[in-house]
Amino acid sequence: MAIKVMLVDDHKMLNEGIKQLLEFDSEIDVYFQAFNGKECIDELSVMRPDVVLLDINLPDINGIKVLKEIKKKSKKIKVLMLTVHNEPEYLLDAIDNEADGYLLKDSGSEDLIRAVKAVYHGEQYIDTSLVPMLNARLIQRENDSDMVKDITKRERQILIAIAEGKNNLAIGKEFNISEQTVKNHISNLFKKIGVKDRTQAAVFAIRNNIVHM
Repeated sequence: MAIKVMLVDDHKMLNEGIKQLLEFDSEIDVYFQAFNGKECIDELSVMRPDVVLLDINLPDINGIKVLKEIKKKSKKIKVLMLTVHNEPEYLLDAIDNEADGYLLKDSGSEDLIRAVKAVYHGEQYIDTSLVPMLNARLIQRENDSDMVKDITKRERQILIAIAEGKNNLAIGKEFNISEQTVKNHISNLFKKIGVKDRTQAAVFAIRNNIVHM
């Protein structure tokens, strides 16, 4: 029985090219092509593909949001993200939202077929070129988590204020403490999270969802 694949990409020529590549393999059947997120979600109300090959950049709904909707409908549907984005933020976002695989669009046809079969059989497939970067980011995330746990309530408040661009005087007034006390808190905070300046501190806060920009 062939693996039923749904393609979701707004580029019709690319969609057709991927369809032809996949169907060179007798074990894969591309039975539906969607060209936007809504069409994909609507189709899933009546059909259940084995694998959804999903682009991140869709014209109507972000691919990560579509991924979330697919997983809400059925955890059994495997989702392989196919994208031009090789930045770690996109990859981590996809993995955090239960993507079963992540493949770059410049991959070869053999990699594409291998990825579809891997996720179908319950394996997670990550583009080999992205694995070192992913491992580094996961280690960084784990280290960050330990650092975040060590931050006191006051230090967290000050970190948020720093990320919002407030200076020491404004922070002192906000929390009714002296500028010197603010400086002491900041010095301790920077040591805990391993940063050297306010910009790095703000990046740390954003990266760890302490603030949302």
